[in-house]
Amino acid sequence: MSRSAWLALIALAATPAAARDPSPAHAWATAWASAQQMPDARNALPADPSAATTFRQVVRVTAGGRELRIRLSNVFGTAPLAVAGVHVAVSVGPGSAAIRPGSDHSVLFAGTAAATVPAGADYWSDPVALPVGAGDSLAVSMRLAVPGTQQTIHSASHATSFIAAGDRLAAPDLPGAIRIEHWGFLSGIDVAPDRSTQGIVAFGDSITDGSWSTTDANGRWPDILADRLRTRRQGGAAVLNLGIGGNRLLLDGNGPNALSRFDRDVLAQSGTSVLIVLEGINDIGTLTRDAPVGADRHRALVAQMIAAYRQIVARGHRHGLTVLGGTLLPFGGATNYHPDAANEADRTVVNEWIRTAGAFDGVIDFDRMVGDPAHPDRLLPAYDSGDHLHPSPAGYRRMGEGIPLVLFDRTARATTTR
Repeated sequence: MSRSAWLALIALAATPAAARDPSPAHAWATAWASAQQMPDARNALPADPSAATTFRQVVRVTAGGRELRIRLSNVFGTAPLAVAGVHVAVSVGPGSAAIRPGSDHSVLFAGTAAATVPAGADYWSDPVALPVGAGDSLAVSMRLAVPGTQQTIHSASHATSFIAAGDRLAAPDLPGAIRIEHWGFLSGIDVAPDRSTQGIVAFGDSITDGSWSTTDANGRWPDILADRLRTRRQGGAAVLNLGIGGNRLLLDGNGPNALSRFDRDVLAQSGTSVLIVLEGINDIGTLTRDAPVGADRHRALVAQMIAAYRQIVARGHRHGLTVLGGTLLPFGGATNYHPDAANEADRTVVNEWIRTAGAFDGVIDFDRMVGDPAHPDRLLPAYDSGDHLHPSPAGYRRMGEGIPLVLFDRTARATTTR
């Protein structure tokens, strides 16, 4: 036996069995993910979950598999994150802290219950032998050995999470727990699928994140798309929501700007083959939120946005992704941006470029799905949440149901290991 083969054999023998992939051909598919943020005073967790508390988060996976692994995140932490323990179980459903009897499993990291996540890093668990189906809700419970120096969260989960006193990782329910609508320290769940699974990332702002959607209803437009694909294909597609409320293409705001988070939120997902981009309305709105600007500033913004779209397409293509462009929704009358004719002209130019320039591999015309034909600068009243910027639950359903599924038939391919 050669020296290199001998060293490889020693390394394999030293690796805990639970940490190895179950077969050399093993392929993971990300079945749930969320974009991470640094919180501010408005959306921070009420207290850092610690050894004295259990933090249980309920998320819905959009692909199934015979086992799973969990990704923790300390990407905005300024010191190592010491994790005391993590459990995963099948939830009885959104809005409930209860778990299905017999489904609770300890999550290990290199064969141990505790893990230390370096500052600025994500951290994968060992595989967990818990079969899950597409559309199942999972309860991920964690305790931190010490509170972090800086939280890493997703501020608007539109799903209920629970904080309970004591070590309740395996508890069948958490009566009396504090209920919040944030996710924290959890950035992804992969499954080992039994069939090829197409990974689709929805990349955007609050309209993708689901502002004004019904809490615990899984009614965001990516959820509706996932339901349609699951029904049509009997599984085989994972739709991942990587939206952040208030996000922009060009500048930081709520969360890092789209270009700076692209690698972490898009390319790092396992098995992704399709990217849907719906981002830019906050760039247009914030340009004149505080005061009007001159025509040269409007022209410069449009040019910079188009350049950013080209960057996203080029980076996606470099990694073999099909990149679909979503047109920007109308926002006339928006109560927080006060758009005028110049803002609407910017949106119109951007949308026509998305439709006609040929930079994207396909176009999803969300603008025409939910816009008012009689007033093209405004959402149709039936699809307006009331703030004239975000769709209502019916508007999100219209968006999810209006996406042509043929776009994904043309791009379906087997999941690959990343």
